[in-house]
Amino acid sequence: MSSPGSTTSLPSGLAVLRTFPDVLFIPEIIFGGLVWILVASSKVPIPMLQGWVMFVSVFCFIMSTILLCLYICSVHRGSSSWVTLDVICQSTAALFYLSAAVLEAYATHIVHFVDPLVAGHRENIAAVVFAFLATLVYVIHKVCSTLRWKSS
Repeated sequence: MSSPGSTTSLPSGLAVLRTFPDVLFIPEIIFGGLVWILVASSKVPIPMLQGWVMFVSVFCFIMSTILLCLYICSVHRGSSSWVTLDVICQSTAALFYLSAAVLEAYATHIVHFVDPLVAGHRENIAAVVFAFLATLVYVIHKVCSTLRWKSS
């Protein structure tokens, strides 16, 4: 058990951009935005699969942007439940992005298998790469947020 004086809390203000793992919000937003743009601009061979990828990329982009803005505005001051909220959000985003990255890779493979010369195939490949990078960043953020939550 940790003593009350050794609790680890979330940073506030611009300190969010200087502390690890909270600085990971920036690559999460960048990679998520790239996935969103690339999937939106590519050919959609399997609407159900790529619809999920679009939902995940838009949802996680908005969630990460809102959390970052709330932390910068110090809305979480004086409340210990924000550390738990951070773990829940990062865990959900990591799981969602893992599923989205795998489904986008599958859709890209199917498109290439059916018609290797299809237009927009490069956008799908780039979306797969950035989806897996976003997954990696979210998983790292989740692990670090979980460690912070356990120590608080």
